[in-house]
Amino acid sequence: MFTGLVQDIGLIESTVRRDGGAELRIATRLEGLAIGESVAVGGACLTVTAFEGNCFRAFASAETLSRTGLDAARAGSRVNLERAVRAGDPLGGHLVTGHVDCRVALLERASSGAAERMFFSLPEGPLLLHVAQKGSVCLSGVSLTVNEVLADRFGVMVIPHTLTATTLSDARVGDLVNLETDVLAKYVARRLEGGTTQGGGLSIETLARHGFVR
Repeated sequence: MFTGLVQDIGLIESTVRRDGGAELRIATRLEGLAIGESVAVGGACLTVTAFEGNCFRAFASAETLSRTGLDAARAGSRVNLERAVRAGDPLGGHLVTGHVDCRVALLERASSGAAERMFFSLPEGPLLLHVAQKGSVCLSGVSLTVNEVLADRFGVMVIPHTLTATTLSDARVGDLVNLETDVLAKYVARRLEGGTTQGGGLSIETLARHGFVR
């Protein structure tokens, strides 16, 4: 589990294709990484398989490569890094699983004082309803608040510190970034669907029966 608060910008030194996936070698200022530890790389949860000096290695499966865009990563690519949160650590962002849902395009960016106002395309299908005004999203590993949701896009405000401390400063109109919607929104959406959950879907009648609405 992560918080979406980036701790370092890593530099991909190499990618080696094998076993249908790729082994990434990433330079970082993070210290003391342990084999088996989880690190969010551009928002994707990867497992450290080796740590040598100022570099660590991690294997990304074919599914991870295709869903996160790491299949296009090359030597010199910059990626946001965050170690997994530990029990008792401050939760300064929001709960992030490191399971990227899809990629969305940067449609517009403009200065707003010292900050940047960025608009991204809305995800398709059920994920569309997971993006809500004043809700949370994780973009390339960065926890952000949704300021507004329009017909075809959603907007976020990126403060100067976040611009300098993350790769969002590199994003250009047309670029694709990793999106993870709020994990709480996923469970609410699943409960509303009903699916195979015990007791069926959530309804106004159910809420009224238990005293939540009148």
